[in-house]
Amino acid sequence: MTSGKRVTIADIARMAGVSPGAVSFALNGRPGVSDETRQRILSIVEENHWQPSSAARALVGARANTVGFALARPARSLGSEAFFTDLIAGIESRLSESKVSLQLRLVSDIAEEMEVHRQWRSSNQVDGIIMIDPRDDDPRSDRITALDARAVLIGSKPSPVGAVPSVWIADDEVAETLFSYLAALGHTRITYVAGPDDLEHTHLRAQVLARMASDGVTGDVITTDFSPARASAVTRAQLSGRVRPTAIVYDNDVMAVAGLRVAQEMGRSVPRDVSIASFDDSVIAGLINPSITAMTRDTFELGERAATLLLEQIVAGTTLPSIQGPTPTLTARESTAPPTAAS
Repeated sequence: MTSGKRVTIADIARMAGVSPGAVSFALNGRPGVSDETRQRILSIVEENHWQPSSAARALVGARANTVGFALARPARSLGSEAFFTDLIAGIESRLSESKVSLQLRLVSDIAEEMEVHRQWRSSNQVDGIIMIDPRDDDPRSDRITALDARAVLIGSKPSPVGAVPSVWIADDEVAETLFSYLAALGHTRITYVAGPDDLEHTHLRAQVLARMASDGVTGDVITTDFSPARASAVTRAQLSGRVRPTAIVYDNDVMAVAGLRVAQEMGRSVPRDVSIASFDDSVIAGLINPSITAMTRDTFELGERAATLLLEQIVAGTTLPSIQGPTPTLTARESTAPPTAAS
């Protein structure tokens, strides 16, 4: 071919003496061409350093070798949460083994997230989609099914049959472990500083705390936007009241660190005056003084399992069953202790 001119599928077809459709079959590993013809086409492709454009992929239905992950989180909070750093690293690690890229997109809300899914699917930009933060009556699964897209949901329980499969962690069991530990220490007034109230894991954890009322535990649930600023404000209000909690549990490590700092600023000793714990762990949670009790999970492996399930579906061309993610374990540290008589 003449240098400087982009080689097209039509050019490849002409050089191989076949139709453009045969070139498409050969490139996508589909039946319809002989092994000899397929090898001839692939040799010509390699000799001419041909690469498909996104438009060409959309036309011929070839794989994009890309997975999409749209996140409805503020960029600042995303960058500060160890959970997402480890999760994305795990996803990338597994995808790279299959030479598949990750397209990460930040969106403002779930409506924009679904629109991004539609755009990705209609333009064949991605082969599959990763989702997180399931909600009650989540509309995304039905939308993904309507788009006939392969997807996986990182969630808190197995998905219903026929829905987008999940890689799930039993958040009710996680909450049972942490809240029961605090109750066993003697805490009877526990505040749970949660994320948004429409998230599935918020409800599961809150339900566990509510059930502990029969054991004499008073539980308050305060929803936030996951930000350290909001966690600080809630902590300040909780520790300023006439009846104060003896323990505060935060949805993530960033909020827990913010809450710890507020308690110290107010002259409240942790854990003598108030115990603090987190549903997410991190290096910072273990290094800060006092170190923070947390539920430790292998988030890197969680990302790997999600990517593996999605890749298996892409290859199979069908939906596969949900699988369980790595089970979190309690890491008790300096920030929790039995409440004092004055608490």
